[in-house]
Amino acid sequence: MRLVAATNRDLAEMVAAREFRSDLYYRLNVFPITLPALRERPGDVGLLARHFVEKFARKLKRRIDAIPPETLAALEAYAWPGNVRELENVIERSVILSRGAELVVPPGALGGVTAAPIAQAAVAHAPAAPAPTGATLEEAERVHILGALRETKWVLGGPSGAAARLGMNRTTLQSKMKRLGIERPA
Repeated sequence: MRLVAATNRDLAEMVAAREFRSDLYYRLNVFPITLPALRERPGDVGLLARHFVEKFARKLKRRIDAIPPETLAALEAYAWPGNVRELENVIERSVILSRGAELVVPPGALGGVTAAPIAQAAVAHAPAAPAPTGATLEEAERVHILGALRETKWVLGGPSGAAARLGMNRTTLQSKMKRLGIERPA
């Protein structure tokens, strides 16, 4: 049996400080692979951003063909303290909020810091139903679902219903609506 484990901690240092079991460390440390943090390899940001844009655009049945150069420059300049997961979350949120064929990263999405190029791009490509500035992913998801519901006149199922438009099952949409407190107006 093979096991792959990952951590952002220095386990050797933790073993020396008696904060991690040495027997477990030696069992896990058969073939260590050290990967530098995303902030140490800014050249990978563009490749990963494009990958995540394609992934989430396909999942949400959206068409996003480009990442504007100024947006890409701001993404590459950011330090990414949350590493690849933070980049993935920022791109997912941006795909949800983008309304055109270009990716729009909302102001404040990069750790609360508004990068001027991103702010300019957001103004130039403002979404039809904007989420509040500094919105959480949950708030952005709520705005996105409400937009799809309005566009489909609150039809949930079927090939032209909101669930199909959002790329999910009708039951998943109903569950999300319940969790987000979305109810059909009377």
